[in-house]
Amino acid sequence: MNTSTASEKADSAIRVRDLCFNWPKGDVVLQTCSLEVPKGEFWMLLGTNGSGKSTLLRLLAGLLQPKSGEIEISNHVGFVFQNPDHQLVMPTVGADVAFGLVEEKLSLPEVRRRVEQALVAVNLLDLERRPIYALSGGQKQRIAIAGAIARRCEVLLLDEPTALLDPDSQLDLVAQVRHLVKSRNLTALWVTHRLDELNYCDGAFLLEKGQVVDQGDPKRLSQRLMQVEQDLSV
Repeated sequence: MNTSTASEKADSAIRVRDLCFNWPKGDVVLQTCSLEVPKGEFWMLLGTNGSGKSTLLRLLAGLLQPKSGEIEISNHVGFVFQNPDHQLVMPTVGADVAFGLVEEKLSLPEVRRRVEQALVAVNLLDLERRPIYALSGGQKQRIAIAGAIARRCEVLLLDEPTALLDPDSQLDLVAQVRHLVKSRNLTALWVTHRLDELNYCDGAFLLEKGQVVDQGDPKRLSQRLMQVEQDLSV
């Protein structure tokens, strides 16, 4: 196994080569999985339930370790969970965004500047003193993203971040992430089941049984995924 990080890798922010992963009981999740996400682009990861999407994202984030294969990813990765309550740990918005900066041992003025910049980026500066419990689901997801921006993350990994949101908030969030990717030259890989979200991405990967079986044009992959789901339902 060779897992490495690289701040400058040609034109790709994420590279995965022949990645394999199985659970301790032996269930194979990923097998010879390979993909590349270009720098500065917003890509989505599609697949039916059990295809390995969330596991792949956790491997990229370093939350799991692969059995074999290679991962090359730009430094400073931000991970956004499906349920934001699993990662928002402080009582107020500003404190939560600042929490991830503790290890950097920054001066208080620099912490305040980073927090303000991050909240401006997600259009939530006016909520800096708001208690976390008083936020909507969409606002919580944007605060999780703000935390990654404050840490100067270059890559965002988002695991079905709209799963618990109402329809209007879903599209608001995906549009916000696309804007951040393009305006701040970030790279994002977003796991989704919602085909309307594909209208916002630059490209997509289709995962089947732990392997990328197709990639490229989101509309074409959307049609292929619908066919796969229809076949499974027969």
